Amino acid sequence: MVIDRLIDAKGEDRILLLSGGPKSHLAKRSMFAKGMTKRLVITQPDIKPQISHSPLKGETILQHSKIPMNASLQAKTEDGWQVTKIINSKTLDDLLRTLMPHTPKGAVWAGALAYDLLQWTQPIALQYPPKAGEIIAILWLVESWQEHDIIYPELPPSIQVKGEVSSHSDAEHSEIIKSIKKSITAGELYQLNFGRTWEGPLGEDPANIFHRLALNNPSPFSGYIEAADLGIALASSSPEILVETDGRRIMTAPIKGTKPRGSDIDQESLLRRDLVHDKKERAEHRMLVDLERNDLGLVSKPGSVFQSRFDVEAYSNVQHLVSQITGILDETKDGISALQALFPGGSITGCPKTVVCAAIDELERRPRSFWTGSMGWIDLHSGDSMWNIMIRTLEARFTTEGWRGTVVAGGGITIESSPESEVAEATWKAAALRRACGWLKADEKKMVRGNLGIYPLYLEHTRFEPDQLFDLNIAFIDNLDSFSQNIIHAFKSLGCKVDVIDGRGEIPEFTQDAVVIGPGPGRPEISPVTMHATTLDIPILGICLGHQAIGIANGMKLVESHLGPVHGVPSKIIANGTGLLSEGEHMMTRYNSLILQGDSEVLVSATDETGTIPMEICFDNAYGVQFHPESIGSPNGMSVLINFLNRVAHG
Repeated sequence: MVIDRLIDAKGEDRILLLSGGPKSHLAKRSMFAKGMTKRLVITQPDIKPQISHSPLKGETILQHSKIPMNASLQAKTEDGWQVTKIINSKTLDDLLRTLMPHTPKGAVWAGALAYDLLQWTQPIALQYPPKAGEIIAILWLVESWQEHDIIYPELPPSIQVKGEVSSHSDAEHSEIIKSIKKSITAGELYQLNFGRTWEGPLGEDPANIFHRLALNNPSPFSGYIEAADLGIALASSSPEILVETDGRRIMTAPIKGTKPRGSDIDQESLLRRDLVHDKKERAEHRMLVDLERNDLGLVSKPGSVFQSRFDVEAYSNVQHLVSQITGILDETKDGISALQALFPGGSITGCPKTVVCAAIDELERRPRSFWTGSMGWIDLHSGDSMWNIMIRTLEARFTTEGWRGTVVAGGGITIESSPESEVAEATWKAAALRRACGWLKADEKKMVRGNLGIYPLYLEHTRFEPDQLFDLNIAFIDNLDSFSQNIIHAFKSLGCKVDVIDGRGEIPEFTQDAVVIGPGPGRPEISPVTMHATTLDIPILGICLGHQAIGIANGMKLVESHLGPVHGVPSKIIANGTGLLSEGEHMMTRYNSLILQGDSEVLVSATDETGTIPMEICFDNAYGVQFHPESIGSPNGMSVLINFLNRVAHG
């Protein structure tokens, strides 16, 4: 029995990647490796904290130059692990590529990556980085796996221990959620995933706790990793995959939207129906699908990324909305590139991704370490890989007083979030782990449990097949949005060549056929390239922030919406037919907190259903739309881009 093998290997480095079954498209096999003789340990370099600032208030500081991460390649000898090579790299993918000469064909590197590696995948530095020398990744070279069907021997109840503490009280947690909602209202971000921490002593070996989790909280992407000499163990009951690459196929399966299990079939069915029709949960999920389409777009062929599955997945204690997003890797990319592009997962950050990663650092005020990092494996030669997202995870550290554990749980905060409900959700998400650690008694915060179930839903998004192609060169101004690649891919799939320009960089000379000003957080004035583009005498399409820039440049004011923010929600747009939208009603997904207002020479060619908010404007050869035509919730959105390209092509 593989669980017994895990327990018996005490004192050795151990890796178990466990599919918590039953077998399905999610849970396929369980693999145990031990006796590894080569490993890579990545530690935090001595990086000074970023200067104090508030991304929640629009003060995100971009930092593209990086101090290299420290990595040591180690070999196991009779005297323990010995360093054989020091590796320094400024990106995660470059570091992995340096391991190729040390990797036999058919072997994989398996282990865990801490969330804090975002310092080398996102263009920011942290105000609260890990301490110098802190372990931020461990990977072992695995040349063979033992595959087993899993049998779970029964265990006695967890050993009860005292001393658990939380990083926040319920009241403090609630106030943080309110501050996030204020930032959303101000237009600085759309969704942010905040994590609350519980930590305390452990009364037994972490491998026993993982065994208990495997019994009581089975999940398809579970795993246990321990580096005995380093005093670190990770026990993950994760239901979520970050990325899978198989040949040229790439897939991610974001989870967003949560309800508890029901006490019986009827109640569970009602809760599942509530989840599917809940405006807040669906908006949260839609945002994430749009974000993950964007991240896959960084490494995939244009037109190949689409939503391939949409389900409610029921786990032992909760049920979630889950989508699968698939794509075909670009010929110049591989599984290593994919990991660099997708890490860390958008479901545990929010969007726009770079801004919320900085805001999470501001709010949580501590490194996340391995929580919301990834556990899995990668074949460096073929590029095939499988990585989870380490939610529902215990991080254990061995101290002079024995093992201590850390558990973190949270949720995605949107404008529709209720502080009280979000606090309750984080608490019951953490309950199974806290109970397994012995911090909660068996009768405290007890939750209804059920078997794994998968309930397919209708797809919101399918692959787009264009009827016409345009031989045009488009300048796209990137304003740090998490949906930019979706727009870029849309234009490329229509035959266009797209030059991407940093909206916060130097102003270039525009020689393209047209300019598309992309969306983004904050106000248009923070993007000098955006504001300059509104003065150009060539066709312009502004999307959201770009729409607002066109309005400001022509005398309109930008204010907080009197009807409140709308993010990830398909909304009714009423058009008079003089712009890019045809006359009539349209459903388009909106992501906006700020709106244009005031008299000007700008023509308002479409409004929201109240008739009070401009949804499309026109001025000379400039068009602005206050919605996302490329979103999965904009069923006819591509017609807006096609109509714009037709006007560019035909003058």
